[in-house]
Amino acid sequence: MKSAEILSLNTGKPAPLMYNNREVASAIKKLPVTDAIFLSHCNFDGDEQADLVNHGGRDKAVCVYPYEHYPYWEGELTTRLEMGAFGENLTTKGLLETEVCIGDIYLLGEAVVQISQPRQPCYKLAARYGAQDMPLKVQETGFTGFYFRVLKEGKVSREDRLILEKRHPMGVTVSFANRIKYIDKENQEAIRTILAVEELSDSWRASLSKRLHAN
Repeated sequence: MKSAEILSLNTGKPAPLMYNNREVASAIKKLPVTDAIFLSHCNFDGDEQADLVNHGGRDKAVCVYPYEHYPYWEGELTTRLEMGAFGENLTTKGLLETEVCIGDIYLLGEAVVQISQPRQPCYKLAARYGAQDMPLKVQETGFTGFYFRVLKEGKVSREDRLILEKRHPMGVTVSFANRIKYIDKENQEAIRTILAVEELSDSWRASLSKRLHAN
């Protein structure tokens, strides 16, 4: 059964962050946790979000980012990146956007989680690294990471592995969803394919439905 490694389990609370000469609140600067912590339907214990409209909630309880992309971004940003560099809760090895599908279910310690949508990069990545084009580059590369919703709560530790319990039968990868969202935007057939995945998050469903009905 396919499984992936957790290289780091990260949490954080909102703190000031400068962006375009103004101060904003963000929890993007997360720090590694060594102890096992409880994962609820909304988040890990000790983890919070500053912008509850665009971050957090049941569809975005856990942010995941593949460590495989770190070397690329270290080259782009010319700096060494610490674990949790993208504000993710789980820094993983073996879960790439090209392979995982919306609706896939994983065992995570005592918890059970399900992929709900790709991570949608926002300006706070630009603020953290002083790179205005960072969100756009994340979209263009497809190196977005993704979100889990929590189907069953429980304790999770860094020593746990993400074990694939059930692959979604439709096979709509996070990479495919990213391409339609950001690049091949007018592909109505592809939009319908993504919308046919019942497990797609509410926010992505609303956004893609709006685009479909606008044409």
